[in-house]
Amino acid sequence: MNAIVALCHFCELHGPRTLFCTEVLHAPLPQGAGSGDSPGQVEQAEEEEGGIQMSSRVRAHSPAEGASTESSSPGPKKSDMCEGCRSLAVGHPGYISHDKETSIKYVSHQHPNHPQLFSIVRQACVRSLSCEVCPGREGPIFFGDEQHGFVFSHTFFIKDSLARGFQRWYSIIAIMMDRIYLINSWPFLLGKIRGIINELQGKALKVFEAEQFGCPQRAQRMNTAFTPFLHQRNGNAARSLTSLTSDDNLWACLHTSFAWLLKACGSRLTEKLLEGAPTEDTLVQMEKLADLEEESESWDNSETEEEEKTATVPEGAEGRELTSCPAESSFLSACGSWQPPKLSVFKSLRHMRQVLGASSFRMLAWHVLMGNQVIWKSRDVNLVHSAFEVLRPPCPPQTMLPVGCVRIIPYSHQYEEAYRCNFLGLSPPVPIPAHVLASEFAVVVEVHTATRSNLHPAGCEDDPSLSKYEFVVTSGSPVAADRVGPTILNKIEAALTNQNLSVDVVDQCLICLKEEWMNKVKVLFKFTKVDSRPKEDTQKLLSVLGASEEDNVKLLKFWMTGLSKTYKSHLMSTVRSPTASESRN
Repeated sequence: MNAIVALCHFCELHGPRTLFCTEVLHAPLPQGAGSGDSPGQVEQAEEEEGGIQMSSRVRAHSPAEGASTESSSPGPKKSDMCEGCRSLAVGHPGYISHDKETSIKYVSHQHPNHPQLFSIVRQACVRSLSCEVCPGREGPIFFGDEQHGFVFSHTFFIKDSLARGFQRWYSIIAIMMDRIYLINSWPFLLGKIRGIINELQGKALKVFEAEQFGCPQRAQRMNTAFTPFLHQRNGNAARSLTSLTSDDNLWACLHTSFAWLLKACGSRLTEKLLEGAPTEDTLVQMEKLADLEEESESWDNSETEEEEKTATVPEGAEGRELTSCPAESSFLSACGSWQPPKLSVFKSLRHMRQVLGASSFRMLAWHVLMGNQVIWKSRDVNLVHSAFEVLRPPCPPQTMLPVGCVRIIPYSHQYEEAYRCNFLGLSPPVPIPAHVLASEFAVVVEVHTATRSNLHPAGCEDDPSLSKYEFVVTSGSPVAADRVGPTILNKIEAALTNQNLSVDVVDQCLICLKEEWMNKVKVLFKFTKVDSRPKEDTQKLLSVLGASEEDNVKLLKFWMTGLSKTYKSHLMSTVRSPTASESRN
């Protein structure tokens, strides 16, 4: 991620100061690759970091090392720094981590070496600890502009028995030129930076309690209440963060945490080139992902609040690693309990049609397209998962339904009603209600163990995973062989039976068919739900769309439930706008 993460401190003597920062440096350009070929020009070449120009040469020492670097460093002079303003000791070379996969270096020091970067970080530091703060002076906030970059800032307090008010003010900031990327990374940055802050505050609290137990400062100050505070402070009043936390490895741990934060935040979001407007499936998937992230964030916040109420930092939690995320660990362990199918039993829709037979597959596909409940009963959970992976989106691409029309329970030990799921996997002993078996709105695929080899369906001879099964497809209202059915079903069957078409070509054919009918659904939705046209006009529209048959109308109405919220809200807002009403009049 093209950004800089920095730890800032409000010093009582010198004001806002940058304590520690980590930046991303890409591999320098090879010699002669630029416009100039001289070694001096190559050494001083600059590379762009998210709109910020920085030198491709990394200095070996921090800016505040002595007189030799004070003249060239953009950082503050050594005389203008106290113990509370300084992170790395004099002569410390800083920290650097190499990412061999991407040839990226993560460099940490007290101040950026490049003057422009130093100015940007310095301004963000001052704003984060002066004017750009949230209510209570502790918490996250976003600010910035196109010229000086956009900043995610999280301010917090660290306990100090010698400080005014027994606490010192710090902030962790993330600076980036890409505003959209930074806003989209807000939940991720907030959770991880809070983890770092909690570790720092926990270590400082232990030191504070130990010092207060040994020599209480509150009573001592009350006895000298009339003595000016500035005159009674000794030379150790400005204390370093390593002293406040009693952690000599603090800056190495912060470098590891900041470097991981930059790498993880940069790899969690990727850009995709979309040709044209996004499809409805893409919009629905984005909405579902946003809902999952919001739900996960709410769970993280609730767990954090419970931990703050019930417990403090454990006594044995003095590890060197600062970024701890128990919520994410539990989430990953819970997800790890679900195992994907070991092998794909059904390779494609064409393969499933060969296994089930033409008439049984047509019945199954008809119920899938109409939105009826599809029930698979088998002891082989892997087989049921494989069947659903072929029939439903998002994978593989050759699926018949839009993403928004799918409600699935992969495998259950009790029957679930149709309003909860239209794809349901059951174990054989689970009874299905009689009204469901007799209903025309459900289809049941029962997988039995084959008793004779001649019962094996065609297409299973060379497949050992299917050769031991026979499939029985039943429904309360079987699809008549002479029934025309929805137009898209006939076209799907034509593509599957055409052996001249490869599997990849069939994939693209099914995608085009689905998009064609989703466009018809959009037109019908706007015509009936938004414009509220009469039934006579709707019938004329269906005739124009080539969907006036009963099955086609039912299919369009079911697919209408799969439209994204983004599309529906866009249509409603367009209709309600004054310009739209004037154009209609």
